[in-house]
Amino acid sequence: MTIENRAFRTPGQLIVALLKERGWTKRTLAVILAVGEATITRVVGDKQPVDAKLAVILEEVFGVPADRFLSLQKEFDLAQARIVAHPDPGRATRALLYGDLPVAEMIKRGWINAESVRATKQVETELMRYCGVNRADDIEILPHAAKKTAVSTKATPAQLAWLYRVKQIASDMLVGPYSPQAVKAAVEKLRPLTISPEGVGKVPRILTECGIRFVLVESLAHAKIDGACFWLNDRAPVIGMSLRFDRIDNFWFVLRHEIEHVIRLHGRKAAMLDTELEGDRAGTGPTVAEDERIANEAAQEFCVPPDMLDAFIARKDPFFSEQDLIGFARILKIHPGILAGQIQRKTGRYDRFRDHLAKIREIISPNAIKDGWGDVAPVET
Repeated sequence: MTIENRAFRTPGQLIVALLKERGWTKRTLAVILAVGEATITRVVGDKQPVDAKLAVILEEVFGVPADRFLSLQKEFDLAQARIVAHPDPGRATRALLYGDLPVAEMIKRGWINAESVRATKQVETELMRYCGVNRADDIEILPHAAKKTAVSTKATPAQLAWLYRVKQIASDMLVGPYSPQAVKAAVEKLRPLTISPEGVGKVPRILTECGIRFVLVESLAHAKIDGACFWLNDRAPVIGMSLRFDRIDNFWFVLRHEIEHVIRLHGRKAAMLDTELEGDRAGTGPTVAEDERIANEAAQEFCVPPDMLDAFIARKDPFFSEQDLIGFARILKIHPGILAGQIQRKTGRYDRFRDHLAKIREIISPNAIKDGWGDVAPVET
């Protein structure tokens, strides 16, 4: 077995063996390399690392590939680092928390109280409080944590953080007594409100009176959340909305979708987290879960009955006029923007009737419990 193929732990050991094979001293090698003898002593004693430049020179002198010296140096450096490094089990946890949760945005929004993302101990303590756990390892986004807020679909950490905020706010709310009959009666009260944007301002009171905790929480970046339905207990349904799209058509579709979840008692075992209920994703195809299909159909029927919408499109497509839109909206007794949104969704033409898609956030915000858009909802901590 040649020297370069023998087992060595360090590059210095390999160099000593090569010197011995040739009968050289360290001084001899120092003269050959045109360096001081002290330098060779440090290299041989593994006090000075063999870098790429020196490895190439040693290759020329000893005929041993440079990467052999570099490989030994790398293994030696790693072994040394493992000896002096202090194990920190929290590093892996912090990697998941900081890598997945939008911690900086949560601090900015006032959801957790920390000086900055660099205040790691403070952040971890606040995240434990926020998620209602006693150990950082139990924070729900971690793969090994016990799931406290079961979700009916695989949620991202940002979506879970949003859901926790809705839950925090809803837990502090006082509402009227819940009953299934009251919720169904509330739907009948909501229907006439679709005639104008101002109608959305009455929604929070109607939902509160029938026992539904209704919360508006601005979505976190990239979360793509539209709404959620879950229950604090068997008589405490919660509807959360993000108003991600500030449009009258989207508002009524998402709201009615979530109310149907409440009516059907969806979300009692696992929160219904609804993301991207916009465009074709709001459809009722075979990939849509049964609970979501039911809620979608109820929302579409509430906004514009599908058979009437299909008949209207069959008569007018592709030439829709403002007069057609407004006239049909009057027959349906809804705001033209709701009809416009349904036509856009059905035809895939999102350039049509955009001027009718009235904004509603500023109308509903003064009457609703909200968090975001510059405001922080007060919650007990």
